[in-house]
Amino acid sequence: MHGNSTSDKLSHAERRRRKEVGRIRDRLTVKNLTLTRIDEEYGLPRGTAGNAVHEPHLAGERAIAAALGTRPQFLWPSRYFADGRRKAPQPAENYRYARRAGKTQEAA
Repeated sequence: MHGNSTSDKLSHAERRRRKEVGRIRDRLTVKNLTLTRIDEEYGLPRGTAGNAVHEPHLAGERAIAAALGTRPQFLWPSRYFADGRRKAPQPAENYRYARRAGKTQEAA
């Protein structure tokens, strides 16, 4: 009755990204932290930490990791190399809706 449509399947990169987001949200819940509170405590513009959970943002990543008592590369392995260096530029799949990839391709 329900056909398996390829459009219903998530890509490997999207599944990985969603797992990262889920793990971070779980850790925030366990520590009773909110992303808004992290923004306030680390002097970030409102919404920065919330955006950093989903898309690369260096200051937001560092603030979330500090609040959780860890390092950013352990929270977002897709954004960092194994030795802890941050990937630059970030792979297109690290962005929601792949909007950065479209802008890069249009500029080329």
